[in-house]
Order: sequence, then structure tokens, then C-alpha cells
Amino acid sequence: MKRACVIGWPIAHSRSPMIHNFWLRQYGIEGTYSKEAVKPENLNAFLQSLEANGFRGCNVTVPHKEPAFAIASIREPSALAVNAANTLWLESGRLACANTDTYGFMANLDASAPDWKSQTGPIIVLGAGGSARAVVYGFLEAGMGDIRLFNRTQIRAAEIARHFGSRVTAFPWDERNAHVSNAAVIVNTTTLGLNGVGNPEIDFSRTNPKAVIADLVYVPLETQFLKAARAYGLVGVDGLGMLLHQAVPGFEKWFGVRPTVTPALYNLVAEDIGGGKC
Repeated sequence: MKRACVIGWPIAHSRSPMIHNFWLRQYGIEGTYSKEAVKPENLNAFLQSLEANGFRGCNVTVPHKEPAFAIASIREPSALAVNAANTLWLESGRLACANTDTYGFMANLDASAPDWKSQTGPIIVLGAGGSARAVVYGFLEAGMGDIRLFNRTQIRAAEIARHFGSRVTAFPWDERNAHVSNAAVIVNTTTLGLNGVGNPEIDFSRTNPKAVIADLVYVPLETQFLKAARAYGLVGVDGLGMLLHQAVPGFEKWFGVRPTVTPALYNLVAEDIGGGKC
């Protein structure tokens, strides 16, 4: 029996089991994927005993992403870029890690707005947390040459810019709407909009009519940020697709099959969130 899990503290909110168990059923794999509540002080012991407890690996959510990265012996470039891990597996008994948020975001963007690369102009990223790092890394890997970061605490955005180099520039939060007129993609990586609270307040009347607007928040599925963008006829990309796509590499590592993100899976999780069908 192949086993994997997601760990966090708390962990009850995680929808990862819904995703992975859907794929286990779809592909007829004899395996399980569970939630495991792990206190921060127990993280190292839990990860060191993965194999002894029958796990092939695990997903990691808050507050364990940075500590898990530090504990892992093998770190893929995606994890090194973000200094955090969300996917762990065993390689010859050694703990390996990756950060699949970059893959999840870019795969979802490609699937939901396949023409996004045809647009010229800067990439605007709102926020400067771990998710922002993953998104910036994805755009850099895709060859984008002008990425502009906006965060309420500008020093955090400046740290990311220094980490990634000259193609990334940090700007004050209050200047964000002065940069949207020719933006190719605008991404909200902040928690503004989560559970319907807050809004990055982008003036979409100023934006390029062909700009793509993406939100990493997926509860609710349509945030005020996306709703406002779509009211101006802009392409909006919700955060649920990123959640689904970021699960793909881990499932393949643990269960030996590369799964496909389908409308059936999207609709299953969307219904649980309370959103509509795709």
C-alpha cells in the first residue's frame, strides 16, 4: 500500500486529501493520502520517521514550509529559489524537497490564459511572501524580463528583488496603479480577498484590455479582485487551478503516475469551496 500525507499545524482545513484521493480512485491505485497534524516541535522527528511509518513522502503546509526545507538533504532548484518546500519524498532513504507552487501557478496560467506570453509589458506581482517568490521564479524561468513587485512593507519586496537580480524591481505599494497601464499580467499573491476580506484595489480602468489578471486566493473562487477585472472584460485566473496543478508533481513522485487536472476534479473541489462549475 503506497502512502502519502499532508502535514501542518493546524491541518483540518486542507483540501489536499480530496485532490489526491480523487486521483487514486481515478487511476485505480492502491494507496492512501491522509492529513497528519504535526506540531512544530515534532516536525523533525516526523520527517525523519517517514519511511518507518510507511510514507513515501508528504506535502507540507504552514507553518512547516521553511523548516522542512532546512531539514531536507536534497533540494531541487524550485525549493532553493523560494527557500521553502511544500513537497517531500524519499530518494534512497534521503529526504528530498521541492516547491511546486511555481509549477502550479505557471501550469494554471498556461491552461487558463494560453495567450498570456503574447502580451508585451511588465509583470506586476502584488505581495512579497513565499507565494510571491514562487510566482517571480516562475516568470523568470519563463523568460520574462521586467517583473515589478509591490508590497506594503517595501523592504520585503526589495529583498526578493536582490535575491533574483536585475529583472525584478521593488516599488512602494501606493504606486501600484501607476504601473498597470501596460502590464501584461497582474498577480495578487497577498491574502487580500481571502474569505471575502480585503481587496488589492487595482484600478482596472487603466489596464491594458488584453492583460491577464490572476489571484492566488481561491476562497472564495471569485474574489473582488477577479470580479472587478472581469467587469472590465479582462481574463481572470482564479487560485483553485494553481492548488490543483501544484499537486501533480508530488502525486507522481509518490504514486508513480502523472495525473491530469480535469474539469471533474476542479468541480469537485469548487463545490466543496462553494463556487460554481467551470
